[in-house]
Amino acid sequence: MTTTDADLYYDPYDFEIDADPYPVWKRLRDERPLYHNERYDFFALSRFDAVERCLVDWRTYVSSRGTVLELIKSGMDIPPGSIIFEDPPTHDLHRGLLSRVFTPRKMAAIEPKVREFCARCLDPLVGAGGFDFIHDLGAQMPMRTIGMLLGIPEQDQEAIRDRIDEGLRLADGTMPDVTARDRQEADGSAFAEYIAWRAEHPADDLMTELLRAEFEDATGTRRRLTHEEVLGYVNLLAAAGNETTTRLIGWTGKVLADHPDQRRRLVEDRSLVPGAIEELLRYESPSPVQARYVTRDVEHHGETVPAGSTLLLLNASGNRDERKFPDGDRFDIHRRIDHHLAFGYGIHFCLGAALARLEGRVALDEVLQRFPTWEVDAERAVQARTSTVRGWESLPVVTG
Repeated sequence: MTTTDADLYYDPYDFEIDADPYPVWKRLRDERPLYHNERYDFFALSRFDAVERCLVDWRTYVSSRGTVLELIKSGMDIPPGSIIFEDPPTHDLHRGLLSRVFTPRKMAAIEPKVREFCARCLDPLVGAGGFDFIHDLGAQMPMRTIGMLLGIPEQDQEAIRDRIDEGLRLADGTMPDVTARDRQEADGSAFAEYIAWRAEHPADDLMTELLRAEFEDATGTRRRLTHEEVLGYVNLLAAAGNETTTRLIGWTGKVLADHPDQRRRLVEDRSLVPGAIEELLRYESPSPVQARYVTRDVEHHGETVPAGSTLLLLNASGNRDERKFPDGDRFDIHRRIDHHLAFGYGIHFCLGAALARLEGRVALDEVLQRFPTWEVDAERAVQARTSTVRGWESLPVVTG
């Protein structure tokens, strides 16, 4: 059952599959709910319930070996300080620190600024006949928002965002070569000078808050974070705060162009926007695949996944699973959703989910206010190719 059928193949690096993975994922759910890829030697689960259970069981499916297939397969030592690559108890300590910067009160307080960023992006485009959902909005507003929260000067934000994007991009449709040296070079230099400067010149931003935060570490010692630890957090926040929200905004443009009747309802009733964002997150999850290292032999669908295996949790497939969401391949802004897996589940549920929801909601509201209709310029649209996020590199639209 776990052998790969000649006509049923999935891997996260294949550009042709990534262009539209849903037919393959549906077949996996129906025919091979536990799938084994022989080329890269990984297992994959695709049904909602199975993915959700594994995301909760952090003892069996650990994150400390990496949460991306190529990281786990490289065998590299994961640098400390990134909560997405940690397990309890270290994860709980560090998550507790970061949770201080994403409180509901703080998120509500920044909404006027997010609207201002959107207006700055969109106002010059009114009457221009079109714009690009990525270049003109999706790559701009999230960058400015997370840069403002961290305390990165606006004139430097774009270069940092471009460096993050380049580090994620796949050169071809095969597994990239990942080394600790490459990772450290990519992550180590972008923010070090800002952190050193902020330590001497505190301000009302997250970087200062992290530098001042006191906590009790795993040894029971009460201390502050080292500059290296702060650097790890800032890198994580900058990457996560830019990339996935950019993809969400791109999918907003694409999916609502494909469903003009539902877009019209949003124009007529803006109270439907928050629910539409939840359905967009379910329907086109920006972070569709999570990887875990398996610590013990486990059974799924009557078969054994051996200890030491790499398991892909296809959360975006789970979000289309008809067993959880009836008619899951249909986009419906009126769909009632108790919860989806776009932000993960369990202890690694995305810390920035409230911020991403806020940015997605505000961006859609501001776009609809200025552009009630648009069509995608399909000939010029370019899909991004990474192994961790899925969406658009460029999504030009023609406005009415």
